Amino acid sequence: MATFLYRLGRFSFRRRRLVALLWVAVLTACAFAAAKAPAAPEDGFSMPGTQSQKAFDLLDQRFPGGNSNGADARIVFVAPKGQKVTAGANKAAVERIVANVAGGSQVKGALNPFDMAGAVSKDGTTAYSTISYEAQSTDLTDATTKALEDAAKDGRNAGLTVELGGSALQPEAELGGTTELIGVAAAAVVLLITFGSLAAAGLPLLTAIVGIGVGVTSIVAIGMSTTTTTLALMLGLAVGIDYALFIVSRYRTERAEGHSAEEAVARAVGTAGSAVVFAGLTVVIALAGLSVVGIPVLTRMGLAAASTVVIAVLVAMTLLPALLGFFRKAVLPRTERSARSRQRARGGPDSKNTEPNTGTRWARFVIRRPLAVLVLGILGLGLISVPVLDLQLGMPGDESQPTSTTKRRAYDALADGFGPGFNGPLTVVIDAKASDDPKAAAAQAAKELSATDGVVAVTPPTFNKAGDTALLTAVPATGPSSKATTDLVHTIREEAHGLESRTGASMLVTGTTAVNIDVSQKVTDALVPYLALVVGLAFLLLMVVFRSLLVPLKAALGFLLSVAAAFGTIVAVFQWGWLADTLGIEQTGPVMSMMPIFLIGVVFGLAMDYEVFLVTRMREAYVHGERPGEAIVTGFRHSARVVVAAAVIMIAVFAGFIGMSEAMIKMMGVGLASAVFFDAFVVRMTIVPAVLALLGDRAWWLPRWLGKVVPQVDVEGEKLSHGGPTAAPEAEPEPVRV
Repeated sequence: MATFLYRLGRFSFRRRRLVALLWVAVLTACAFAAAKAPAAPEDGFSMPGTQSQKAFDLLDQRFPGGNSNGADARIVFVAPKGQKVTAGANKAAVERIVANVAGGSQVKGALNPFDMAGAVSKDGTTAYSTISYEAQSTDLTDATTKALEDAAKDGRNAGLTVELGGSALQPEAELGGTTELIGVAAAAVVLLITFGSLAAAGLPLLTAIVGIGVGVTSIVAIGMSTTTTTLALMLGLAVGIDYALFIVSRYRTERAEGHSAEEAVARAVGTAGSAVVFAGLTVVIALAGLSVVGIPVLTRMGLAAASTVVIAVLVAMTLLPALLGFFRKAVLPRTERSARSRQRARGGPDSKNTEPNTGTRWARFVIRRPLAVLVLGILGLGLISVPVLDLQLGMPGDESQPTSTTKRRAYDALADGFGPGFNGPLTVVIDAKASDDPKAAAAQAAKELSATDGVVAVTPPTFNKAGDTALLTAVPATGPSSKATTDLVHTIREEAHGLESRTGASMLVTGTTAVNIDVSQKVTDALVPYLALVVGLAFLLLMVVFRSLLVPLKAALGFLLSVAAAFGTIVAVFQWGWLADTLGIEQTGPVMSMMPIFLIGVVFGLAMDYEVFLVTRMREAYVHGERPGEAIVTGFRHSARVVVAAAVIMIAVFAGFIGMSEAMIKMMGVGLASAVFFDAFVVRMTIVPAVLALLGDRAWWLPRWLGKVVPQVDVEGEKLSHGGPTAAPEAEPEPVRV
């Protein structure tokens, strides 16, 4: 591995103009394809194998033309204080507004609240109209959405309080914003402080931008949604900067040891590049493994982000060495460039910098008292993890929107007027095709639903044209994210077996609330298989990298501590409301159902990044003859500053997404930023050296029989230290100076 990457780095350095032009051509082609690609369809929550999805499929078959995927909207009318919405002038205004909206070109139907049962609250202060559309929300025209906004304005001018809800008002997913720019700016500052050179700070940013440019435009070109693009942008930017940071740092070390620019680039790619490749593989394994959950949208997000990580690795292996060929001296610190010039003038060799730095001092502190450090680190993370015991899963809806939005105000108005369960109705489908009397079966289903504890209202059955399938709506007494509502859905589904045995008709529960419950259950069921797959594959990969059994085991256990602390932070912020005002979280509630498995996948990949970056340098020193304690200090002397910088950069990038309005992206930002902090600074920089110090030589133990089976990939670059591939240096023009 090291030899192959050594040659690849040397080739990219020598043919830097060709390599740079090839990447520019790839980026241009991807950007052109993205510009010509049609608009991406919106992400749905299709979940094959769940009852809610079976019900949706049945509705599409038995109610042709119903378009269960079409957009919908709700116009909520609230009368002025002391008045009723049924009063003459108020009623006339409501009917006029509904009639105007019904005339839209994409409108399939608009229900007058005074012509439908249950659309006016019992106290007469609130009414709503449901608007159904033939197209999905992403296909609605500007004229259609403007008609809704004009309707609300018309009602307000008439003295009513009018709010809008429904999927027709879904905002476009944010691709970027000021907060991400702040994250990039923070990364630039960290790089400048770390390297002390404008060119060295700029190269990781430049290569990361090229990587995410190719990755994101490729995703757009093949028709994936902007939500998927946001995740790829988040991870692509973070790992792109980190991978380049690691290689540039190793290049500077090799130059300080007296190697020429070409040899330093080749060695940096051969050694640090090997760690980057394996770190990237662990991230790809974790992201691609999301497909085992069986939720298509999560699969797309994982595969898209994994492809962006692959591109980031390729950029670091090829474009970065090429750019180092243009800026071979400019990336060095100014003091070092001056020192090298004076040494060459005297004809003496370059000196190695072996003075202790902060990383060295910290490593020595840890290995002098490893047990105390280990216990404190574990206890600290354990304490932060305590809130995870109260973890509640759900899919935040309009109740999680800021109160400044009309969707949130519409949600609150409906809850006040009709009860909390009105915002989460259950759609019940009666498949009476096998029943001798479909109408009697549907009537029996409605009767049993009405008698079920927790159901406050049931609409009369509505049959399809064939008369073999009926549709009912059951309104729970509790809100859509309440545990009582979840229990109610399970109760109805259990009672469906008795209905089928008595009437021959099957009963399926679906709707947004039921879909969210099924998502939570499916994610929970997939968690253990997913962990087994990802951790198992990564364990094998790390065993190959480190040729050890205990180091991969330690890495996996450390990851569990990091992710537990991250979940504790998420629960404390998003459920308990700690720092909610500071972070702009207006509504607390359950953690998004897909967050656990998604966060586990991403955090595992990132955690293994730091493990590989830090421990490979320790392994390299150990293989080259240093004692275990000395190897730990050497690893920290060379890698600690880089790992700290990489972690701070990732935290800055992820924290930038906290400012986005979409709840899932905001939660991912908090979760990932906290997870990186815990993993880099507590687990990898504190617990890892403590454990290695306690294990000593045993840390690198591998059974002899297993050592014969495990391939020798030479991540440490041992062959390079014994001479490695050689070639005549290339005659070069004067490099660019910055």
